Amino acid sequence: MTHKPQIKIPATYMRGGTSKGVFFRLKDLPEACQSPGEARDKLFLRVIGSPDPYQKQIDGMGGATSSTSKTVILAEPTQPDHDVDYLFGQVSIDKPFVDWSGNCGNLTAAVGAFAINGGFVAKDRIPENGTCTVRIWQANIKKTIVAHVPITNGEVQETGDFELDGVTFPAAEVQVEFMDPADGEGSMFPTGNQVDDLEVPGVGTLKATMINAGIPTIFVNAEDIGYKGTELQDDINSDPAALARFETIRAHGAVKMGLIQNIEEAANRQHTPKVAFVAKPSDYVSSSGKSIGAGDVDVLVRALSMGKLHHAMMGTAAVAIATASAVPGTLVNLAAGGGDRTHVTFGHPSGTLRVGAEAKEVDGQWTATKAIMSRSARVLMEGWVRVPGNTF
Repeated sequence: MTHKPQIKIPATYMRGGTSKGVFFRLKDLPEACQSPGEARDKLFLRVIGSPDPYQKQIDGMGGATSSTSKTVILAEPTQPDHDVDYLFGQVSIDKPFVDWSGNCGNLTAAVGAFAINGGFVAKDRIPENGTCTVRIWQANIKKTIVAHVPITNGEVQETGDFELDGVTFPAAEVQVEFMDPADGEGSMFPTGNQVDDLEVPGVGTLKATMINAGIPTIFVNAEDIGYKGTELQDDINSDPAALARFETIRAHGAVKMGLIQNIEEAANRQHTPKVAFVAKPSDYVSSSGKSIGAGDVDVLVRALSMGKLHHAMMGTAAVAIATASAVPGTLVNLAAGGGDRTHVTFGHPSGTLRVGAEAKEVDGQWTATKAIMSRSARVLMEGWVRVPGNTF
């Protein structure tokens, strides 16, 4: 049997926030993969090492978690007054599909640096020293994101002393602004309510806040499902029955949000919506052994991504948390003490995160105007990624 040799494709492996992904320029992809479709999905699955029944992604670039099973395509901007188009693909670990339904907020912090290094940003807009503002068009959700990337001696500054819980080493701070993060095609609260009764067979009727800001997210109260909000990954991920319950909650919430027509469709839409549970502040010890005091945070939040409890917090979910906290009466707002707020500091398994958000009510409908958070990013490796020639 004749086997085609491997092909190599220019790529960059980057960390952004608490995630890692393989970054590509659209024009560097094989011609068959430059358009959406089966060929592109097969390529990205093979690059990452999926589907893998062992769930280790040993034969690919993935790291066997939702945070490290990610791909990014950068292209020339399709929108005026933007520097780059950013398309994100969440690669399933054990199933043969790539989910294109949402954004990755963490990797957004790396998009700005990649855009500068890759020549997408005009040279006259890059200062010799200072901050470069990169205008990103997020193609999955059709939203503008602005990244403020530090520049030293005309080059992206990656090293620094900014510490981000969930990332071991410090780096340079990148401020990211998510502009108008609510769903532009419908209500920020798809059901029209800040709190709904969500009927979940086998679980019960839960109070839920379902919001579409940053990424569609379903929030429930921790105590309503038997948790405290201080749980770490092993507390949830080692319990198959708990994971199944969360997936059932997610599926029924997705139907109620209008994202899918029936619960069976949820299996092929793992990236969105997210499901999270919230609780009032309490002391706990993070996954690194760091003590988090009740006075250090406004609210506790734990969120699941791709069927598992996230080790820290997804950037897009952080936008949803901050936006929901800014709207009086949501479960997030109530757990944080209620009232009006323009920022929230929440506790997650790896530590804490502060996110700013602005929301306003217009004609009886709530909308978000902006969410702001600080992340960091750096290049881990650059060169070529190789895949067998018969991949697509």
